[in-house]
Amino acid sequence: LFLKMGKVCAIFGGSRGIGKAVAELLAQKGCCLAIIARNLEVAQTTARNLGAGHLALSCDVSSEQEVQNTFEEMQRNLGPINYLVNAAGINRDGLLLRTKTEDMIAQIHTNLLGTMLTCKAAVKSMIQQQGGAIVNIGSIVGLKGNSGQSVYSATKAGLVGFSRSLAKEVAKKQIRVNVVAPG
Repeated sequence: LFLKMGKVCAIFGGSRGIGKAVAELLAQKGCCLAIIARNLEVAQTTARNLGAGHLALSCDVSSEQEVQNTFEEMQRNLGPINYLVNAAGINRDGLLLRTKTEDMIAQIHTNLLGTMLTCKAAVKSMIQQQGGAIVNIGSIVGLKGNSGQSVYSATKAGLVGFSRSLAKEVAKKQIRVNVVAPG
């Protein structure tokens, strides 16, 4: 990301793991952050530890209404969103034959649908700003697969196709979309 001081960045899944590491780096670079997680207390702790001027919000990314409310609250408190990082994800490892349908749906809703919903909300804001950048956190298993992670792998592979297509949709609006696949 090419960063400027005071840019507003929303980090979904920013309270722990990769999202938290990204938040720490962006805070050092002078970004104004919204740390968004399902658990508000954990998000608040992370935001506090980053210093003053950051926002902590609770959001279930699989709920379109919660995502919309979260973006409205960020806009009110921090201003228009310049950067979006999607690091929210769940992983329920298990062989497909032993995986409950509810667990499949939960992973698809959080990892794939959730990213689609946050991107949709962010793109609306970024078009008005005439630009922005989105980074979706995928996984190496989305590219290579892994035994016992077929559902998780599918959601992360889906992010690749989604991000590539969205990048083509919004490139003319000066919005960059990328996937990072750690592992």
